[in-house]
Amino acid sequence: MSSIDHDSIRNAAPLGFDQNREDIARGKIESIEYFSTTVGCKRKAMIYLPPGYSEDFSYNVLYLLHGIGGDEEEWYKHAGPQVILDNLYADRKLAPMIVVLPNGRAMANDRAVGDLFDSDKLKAFEDFESDLLQDLIPYIESNYSVQIGREKRALAGLSMGGGQSLNIGLANLDRFAWIGGFSSAPNTKEPELLVPNPEEASAKLSLLWLSCGVLDNLKHVSDRTHAYLERNNVPHIWYEESGDHDWPVWKNDLYHFSQLIFR
Repeated sequence: MSSIDHDSIRNAAPLGFDQNREDIARGKIESIEYFSTTVGCKRKAMIYLPPGYSEDFSYNVLYLLHGIGGDEEEWYKHAGPQVILDNLYADRKLAPMIVVLPNGRAMANDRAVGDLFDSDKLKAFEDFESDLLQDLIPYIESNYSVQIGREKRALAGLSMGGGQSLNIGLANLDRFAWIGGFSSAPNTKEPELLVPNPEEASAKLSLLWLSCGVLDNLKHVSDRTHAYLERNNVPHIWYEESGDHDWPVWKNDLYHFSQLIFR
């Protein structure tokens, strides 16, 4: 794993990091549809294309997942990720990447309605692994100018999506080298199942990021994962930050995590 400047993430993102700035280049964020063989129908996602996106250049890809109460628009509606990323590009702090915002609930009616904890909805979050690997990633790689390979893909998410990112990413180290869990929820597998081979994980990971607000009542999930990784000498960033299970935490996580990947 490459060395990380831990001091760069000890402080909260600077004031204005999530505010529109005048006179900077802007990327585009738009909705897309792809056919999911996993679900058997078309599914929606959003995609962020950085300022100056060009088919003449090949980009890295970050797949960024939402929580149990959200869908492909959750990050867009609550965090304005395109604003955060545009500002970072203007300051020359990001490697070139596109960001894909999927719907992590892989079922025909994938809206966040009714009892979000129904067994079929929870299973749909598990089924998303197949949708991501077999359907969405091939769609993105066929329709956008992106680089192919594990070192060119990152997977991160918040809460339920944080658990998904750890579960899927660490089980598919041949697909992802950069993995982040923000305030990961109890869907996160037990550490011994997440990382059954610490030596292999240590050798293959370029970055494993765990973060959580100190007031979060789900922090025990991240605590146990961090403790296992530390005990087994798996390099990772453990970032305890002020805040609860909420958007100020996750926007701060995106600000820091996005600057570390694809380096």
